[in-house]
Amino acid sequence: MITLVELDPEPVHWVRYLNAARGGGSSVERLPIARARATGLPAGVDAIVATSDLQGVVPDPHTRASILLGVAVAEALEELAFDDVLPSLARTGALLAGDLYSVPGADKRGGYGDVADVWRAFAERFAWVAGVAGNHDDVGRVEPAAHVHLLDGARVDLDGLRIGGVGLIAGNPGKRGRRAEDDQLARIEEVVAGGVDVLLVHEGPAGDADAGGQPGHATIRELVEAYEVPLTVCGHAHWEPALARHPRGQILNVDARVVVLTRA
Repeated sequence: MITLVELDPEPVHWVRYLNAARGGGSSVERLPIARARATGLPAGVDAIVATSDLQGVVPDPHTRASILLGVAVAEALEELAFDDVLPSLARTGALLAGDLYSVPGADKRGGYGDVADVWRAFAERFAWVAGVAGNHDDVGRVEPAAHVHLLDGARVDLDGLRIGGVGLIAGNPGKRGRRAEDDQLARIEEVVAGGVDVLLVHEGPAGDADAGGQPGHATIRELVEAYEVPLTVCGHAHWEPALARHPRGQILNVDARVVVLTRA
């Protein structure tokens, strides 16, 4: 069972990127890459990276063409591992909790598009990748592989870690990236009822009521408590702080951040 015991207060690195500004245009932002200490990591890996909502672009320093923020994040993690700041990516798993798309100019919020490049960037570098689609992600071109798992109502065993995932969000099924609430909740319940070590969802459960700033879906919270899910990884709505606890486990929100779980 993975349990976070400490989240370092200062990131080990920042990735500068362009983000769509409210009211139009773009602004320069910094994405934190932070380390967390955890117990219960499977023996086959030395670390697990979790991230979501990488909705921005980074200009290529050579061509000035924009690449998706998630591609730049995978490259930055590779450099940090090469410099021994983080464990080798060959012994690191990756959890992608959705919303990896940005319009090319990062000058319009929302949007919907192909995120295969981000998945490919992680697949080329990490021991394994498991993830779900966010409501802005077109995952139709994500390439399946023995170590790459796009989950939606399914479970997979990776290094002895049982990971279940459900993509999209609850909402009007007539809109892209959404599923009828009853259907979404039924899928999540089916996954957790089968037993998981990690639940991976885009829209996650509500956090601690007394923490403030941890919004989420109340029924998903009920499900992770009822089925005693040790660790839920989610995004969609930004949290400060990033970690919440319930009587049976923890919830880690990685919206617009990267958290690297290493051994405590």
